[in-house]
Amino acid sequence: MIDEESSGSGTPAWVVTFADLMSLLMCFFVLLLSFSEIDAQKFRQIAGELSQAFGVQRDVPVEDVPTGSSIAFSELLAESGSAMAALERTDAERLTEATAAALRESLAHELRQGQIQLDEGPRRLVLRVQEQGSFPSGSASVTPAFEDLLRRMAGVLARVPGVLTIEGHTDDVPIRNERFESNWDLSAARAAAVANTLLRHAEIDPARLQVQGHAETRPREPNDSPEQRARNRRVEIIIDQSGDLDDLQRELERLREDAGTLQHELEAPSRPS
Repeated sequence: MIDEESSGSGTPAWVVTFADLMSLLMCFFVLLLSFSEIDAQKFRQIAGELSQAFGVQRDVPVEDVPTGSSIAFSELLAESGSAMAALERTDAERLTEATAAALRESLAHELRQGQIQLDEGPRRLVLRVQEQGSFPSGSASVTPAFEDLLRRMAGVLARVPGVLTIEGHTDDVPIRNERFESNWDLSAARAAAVANTLLRHAEIDPARLQVQGHAETRPREPNDSPEQRARNRRVEIIIDQSGDLDDLQRELERLREDAGTLQHELEAPSRPS
């Protein structure tokens, strides 16, 4: 009797591995084909079922055969971008309100006395400090009382985000002495004195600070009386918290442009020549 196992008859072992490889290759190319073209009737049927289930899928005409590159990515990105911007705007407004509340609590006495004013705007706060009690006439030296106010103010400003712009303003009375040649020098020196005091009393990142002197060019009221001139002599600390939202909007706009370019490049080969 001849041993069947030693006769060498039957299918070689490598054929099984070869068959598995061919099956995997076939599945791979079928998958590629499914990505490149979808049956229009089936797509419409699936789109209708998704619309009923989730209410988010639009109807697609049968004659428009969708491809793997024709998914409405740009529309989805626009909708998600609008939602993110709205959420970021809400968060920014809440942040501004919280910052204003902290400043009102820290500077309650000065606000009641009218020594300082707090103006609130969209993602922007303005702390306005009048010259009286803050600087001696014609000087940029901070008074002890004003330094104490700035010390308490610095503790709040160090904990909140935003760009801090310190602006110095004067009236229209000319000044010329050994230190200040004009109101430009005086307004800039007062703004710089406030910035230095804030930095001395709190760990505020110097990169957040901007110092500007405007002399008499931005009066709040006409310089027609001593009282009006006194209101024009002031230092303003502006807290601008709109930068984060603007950066987000610019990033979303760039993504929309990139998505449109990518979609155009992907659809180009599928168009009839």
